[in-house]
Amino acid sequence: QVQLVESGGGLVQPGGSLRLSCAASGRTFSSYTMGWFRQAPGKEREFVAGSHWRTGSTLYADSVKGRFTISRDNGKNTVYLQMNILKPEDTAIYYCAARPQLRISTDRREWNFWGQGTQVTVSS
Repeated sequence: QVQLVESGGGLVQPGGSLRLSCAASGRTFSSYTMGWFRQAPGKEREFVAGSHWRTGSTLYADSVKGRFTISRDNGKNTVYLQMNILKPEDTAIYYCAARPQLRISTDRREWNFWGQGTQVTVSS
């Protein structure tokens, strides 16, 4: 049973930073792609960033490119999302996701496993 547990959300001022963590368990994730999605009130869940666990290849949404960085700690089975220069429009619930494929998909329907989400609020 795959389990993904996010942490690290909170309230931050515009221009600030946060680091989200996703602790993964239940499988050997070397063949998995890990991703971050977000969902703002009244909007659909959208792709933010993704990375293949073994190859380290990454993909970012245009809206976060240059501000967000996805990384992983193999020893801790944890994926991170470092978010810098945060904007009010980054406010959303952020979800960790996993899929046992090499290709990083931006379509939420192609991801198999999800965490419970963590709230990020960017406001002064």
